[in-house]
Amino acid sequence: MNIHEKYINRCIELAKNGLGATYPNPMVGSVIVLNDVIIGEGWHRKSGESHAEVNAINSVKDKTLLKNATIYVNLEPCSHYGKTPPCANLIVEEGIKNVVIGSIDSNSKVSGKGVEHLKKHGCNVIVGVLENECKNLNRRFFTFHTKKRPFIILKWAETANGFFDKLRNEATENVPNWISNQYSQQLVHKMRAENEAVLVGTRTALNDNPSLNVRNWGGKNPVRVVIDRTLKIPLNCNLFKGGSKIIVFTEENPKKRIDKHVFFEKIDFSEDIPNQICDVLYTHEIQSVIIEGGAKTLQSFINKNLWDEAFVFMGDVIFKDGLKSPKLEKVPTEIKKISTDTLKVYNNE
Repeated sequence: MNIHEKYINRCIELAKNGLGATYPNPMVGSVIVLNDVIIGEGWHRKSGESHAEVNAINSVKDKTLLKNATIYVNLEPCSHYGKTPPCANLIVEEGIKNVVIGSIDSNSKVSGKGVEHLKKHGCNVIVGVLENECKNLNRRFFTFHTKKRPFIILKWAETANGFFDKLRNEATENVPNWISNQYSQQLVHKMRAENEAVLVGTRTALNDNPSLNVRNWGGKNPVRVVIDRTLKIPLNCNLFKGGSKIIVFTEENPKKRIDKHVFFEKIDFSEDIPNQICDVLYTHEIQSVIIEGGAKTLQSFINKNLWDEAFVFMGDVIFKDGLKSPKLEKVPTEIKKISTDTLKVYNNE
């Protein structure tokens, strides 16, 4: 690992502190180095607050050192006025002449313009250090801006013999049939805190009456998304409680708005449902979504090859009969034990 990789790696480490808190902005870390010694560092903590470069520069006690220092950042410094002033301008104003960047920003407001501004004002700019690692860090952000859809995560639990759920008596059995253990369930809540939205189908909403919030981890609740073709989910169910934003996909015309946090989106259920959902979520600026069920909904996204990551938790329980799990014809990129559960992780590259 050369010196540039060493400090871009540190930028990535710092940037991860903002996971789940920076939307719609990417995660960014910045390090300022003089003679192979870090003299300042920072990261973007929350949307609307100072960017990583600003925090790094502000952390340097002796600003006269900046003219001979190198600033490292995992993502191209912004060059436009948003909620905060442009970081590329600040770097120039502070007299920093050496800039090392991990990856170019995919947002059209920035892409290449930050580098152009720095070079125009006499900065020595190096781009593409640990580029793949930097892009992977902000894979949600990059997917949203390049593919014009959310980053899609599939998640489900299945029994040791491949069942997704028991067969239900719809009139009475509207509680979850837990398959995964408490540690896996906690990991799922961590995932919810790190992503912008969670989606379920009608049957999951009726059978399990889920809240789809964050309870066993710190962080904000995700946007709740539900497919409800004929608006049969009762308004007193857990999904509609708590005040978080809810998006309901339906073919009906609701008579009135339930609440200011509930959005009804009409789609054509005779057409490509997964892509329609992605298009609408993009207009809501949802950068990532976890699809948690049911089996039919998950399989519809698999069949369209419309997913980026998948997390399959296999418990040690056995159902004699039930609903079969979705079929994912891929080799796991990672398999690990979570106490009595086995977690298989898939990447769709």
